[in-house]
Amino acid sequence: MTLLALKEDRPTPKAVYNWRVYTCAAIASFASCMIGYDSSFIGTTLALPSFTKEFDFASYTPGALALLQSNIVSVYQAGAFFGSLFAYATSYFLGRRKSLMAFSVVFIIGAAIMLAADGQGRGIAPIIAGRVLAGFGVGGASNMVPIYISELAPPAVRGRLVGIYELGWQIGGLVGFWINYGVNTTMAPTRSQWLIPFAVQLIPAGLLFLGSFWIPESPRWLFANGKREEAMEVLCWMRNLEPTDRYIVEEVSYVDADLERYSREVGKGFWKPFLSLKQRKVQWRFFLGGMLFFWQNGSGINAINYYSPTVFKSIGITGTNTGFLTTGIFGVVKMVLTVIWLLWLVDLAGRRRMLFIGATGGSLCMWFIGAYIKIAGPGSAKAEDAKLTSGGIAAIFFFYLWTAFYTPSWNATPWVINSEMFDQNTRSLGQASAAANNWLWNFIVSRFTPQMFLKMEYGVYFFFASLMLLSTVFIYFFVPETKSIPLEAMNRLFEIKPVHNANKILMTELNFDRNPEREESSLDEKDRVTQIESAV
Repeated sequence: MTLLALKEDRPTPKAVYNWRVYTCAAIASFASCMIGYDSSFIGTTLALPSFTKEFDFASYTPGALALLQSNIVSVYQAGAFFGSLFAYATSYFLGRRKSLMAFSVVFIIGAAIMLAADGQGRGIAPIIAGRVLAGFGVGGASNMVPIYISELAPPAVRGRLVGIYELGWQIGGLVGFWINYGVNTTMAPTRSQWLIPFAVQLIPAGLLFLGSFWIPESPRWLFANGKREEAMEVLCWMRNLEPTDRYIVEEVSYVDADLERYSREVGKGFWKPFLSLKQRKVQWRFFLGGMLFFWQNGSGINAINYYSPTVFKSIGITGTNTGFLTTGIFGVVKMVLTVIWLLWLVDLAGRRRMLFIGATGGSLCMWFIGAYIKIAGPGSAKAEDAKLTSGGIAAIFFFYLWTAFYTPSWNATPWVINSEMFDQNTRSLGQASAAANNWLWNFIVSRFTPQMFLKMEYGVYFFFASLMLLSTVFIYFFVPETKSIPLEAMNRLFEIKPVHNANKILMTELNFDRNPEREESSLDEKDRVTQIESAV
């Protein structure tokens, strides 16, 4: 199997894998660029000498400063929590494309307000208020983009295309990690030095706003809202095929069957998906989606993203530029591994296997780092006396090894699974729930990380290491493999037991796994479509 080989759910024309679907995914993923940038630049910005001087951080006690920093960071996640929930309403009434447009405008307004902060009259309040609005914008976008991409994507490349969302996150994060190293080494410590990182937020948000005028609406949303002619036009354009092509006919039949079933079982309307929450199988998927983000945040990733200078100081790295440089390298490692995950691992190795490997390997690395800090106590050394020992170098190596385990596994896979495991009628609500869970756990981590490092020290690493080990048990027993499964067959996937064999069983049931050529010759088009619909 070659690096870019695909496992298709049925014989697929090459024209389906065209530039249009990739371009639409890339434009929508400017949203994740602004999310990634905002998640990474704030921690190092709070450590810039110009910023700490302008807002007089030296006058705060350690406890008061930790509280202020956690408030500046965590109001963003609080806004994102509510934005991700509100996105359900905008998605239902406006659609995916117009929702992205609206949330990009909200983000731009929030980013602009932050630029009004100063150390005199207005103080730091505009940054806090602006981060609430910016968080609301990214929360809504984090709901919309995975749904939008998954509804455009052919099954064989759905993981890869949703992975572009994660790639955008890492590109934004890479810029965010390095920008403060750049301004700190090339600019005098003036107000302009810390304003530049805040102003750069406007770039990806502006690109998303402009790009949203070009990308089409999701064809599945159009089908669900009775705009069949426009839906067919968009779908044929996206697949680069004629309406009479067999692939288009089959795909439309799957969508129609899915919509008909849920119209019968759940019903259409804004509130109907809420009524479906009475069903245990729907409740279970909502629970799984939320727990995936609990375990993701339990890895410690957002403690590192938001407070990287604090994290590296605990290992023994001192000096502003040294801390920024180490953080920047962290961003590079994540970026490179995300590309590897995107091109190969997500659609070939699958979701479950990567989550297992990432959690197990990452946990071992966290145990080592915590043990080193317990024994050596590097974070307690004064800056002028601090010297990085061989044990400290090993700890840094294990930190980057942890990054290598985490990035191609827990970094994006929860977003991929959540984007594909809900049916058409509950997809927007399910993704809203999943995104809200992400930002809720994100808020808790960002709000309490500074206090955790003050009180627990090395225990923080043991805490995250334990959670990563527990996540492997959860994945094995409760999360099925979703790779290569059509969206319309997800219900059947989650009904199959045992969970660890569900993907293989379903692929066999649908006759998609081993002999698509034999099926092609033995079934005419009508029989094949009927067989698939009955299985679904």
